[in-house]
Amino acid sequence: MTAHDPEFDPDDNFANSLEPGTGVDLESADTREALVWQLLLLINPGDEESALQQFSAYREGLEAAGSDEVEPLWLLKDLIDWKSGFFVDHDDAVSFIDTITELAARWNVVIDWGVEDASDEDFLAEAEVPSLMAVAADRLREYGYSLWTWNTGSGPHGEEGVHAGWITLSSDDEAMQEVAQALEIEVRPASDPF
Repeated sequence: MTAHDPEFDPDDNFANSLEPGTGVDLESADTREALVWQLLLLINPGDEESALQQFSAYREGLEAAGSDEVEPLWLLKDLIDWKSGFFVDHDDAVSFIDTITELAARWNVVIDWGVEDASDEDFLAEAEVPSLMAVAADRLREYGYSLWTWNTGSGPHGEEGVHAGWITLSSDDEAMQEVAQALEIEVRPASDPF
């Protein structure tokens, strides 16, 4: 099932349960592709065009890698950075604020960081990314969005000392958890970062 199939229905995002025993082969490359498509739809709410562009780039990257052992998340990481997701060093408050501000602007949402000027040097010197994630998660929730973080230290490509994640509609929280679990991505709300 891909976006180019005539039977593909992008509005039928979660018709099949991802529970064991439902006949869905989670190891199949086609299933992984379908799950990646669902993930991209979730992290690009209301913007199917961006999801499709990222999905096309994902498929090209997958083909170039030439391996079925490629972890979808690590391939997607660079494709979605600053567009639909974030990937910042644990102590880079400036990049985190800038990225989340840019991502939230897609829906005309302005994050109140709790200070008059979020670019103030004194504020940034004291700011820690995990606490900023909690603030952003709370503010986004007020507008019907959820900020998620994923475990960057997992898998063979794992990186310690970074924070990564994306934003979805709050109404898609359950779907986000199902798709992430099926893709073996350890996610949690950003109010409780890794």
